Amino acid sequence: MLLCYTKTTCFTLQVDYACTPEEVQLHFQTCGTVNRVTILMDKFGQPKGFAYVEFVEVEAMQEALQLNETELHGRQLKVLPKRTNVPGMKQYRPGGFNPSIGYRFRRPFVPPYFYSPYGYGKVPRFRRPMRYMPYQ
Repeated sequence: MLLCYTKTTCFTLQVDYACTPEEVQLHFQTCGTVNRVTILMDKFGQPKGFAYVEFVEVEAMQEALQLNETELHGRQLKVLPKRTNVPGMKQYRPGGFNPSIGYRFRRPFVPPYFYSPYGYGKVPRFRRPMRYMPYQ
């Protein structure tokens, strides 16, 4: 699989949840000039434990990779080069057979009636035509 790496940004894992971007910037300041630190947050605003550190120089990013397995706030950081997805490299994965579903026939979803004249929650029932049954 072909991966493309950005030249000036590193991806940092195991960042402590109490860390601020300023503390991460101070940790990586020995490598070179830090342009930006981005700590990823979840939808509730809590940190995920990942950070992107962007440098001005390419050589600074190579120095930052040497800080792999160093400690910050008592946690061992894992520093990797940031990768970018290459367009057109997504692999097609067709849906496989699921034994719990089996080969059942699935009906298409029929939406409920809006503003039904038959009352709230009632579905109109239509009578089937009577079949001819002579011996009943």
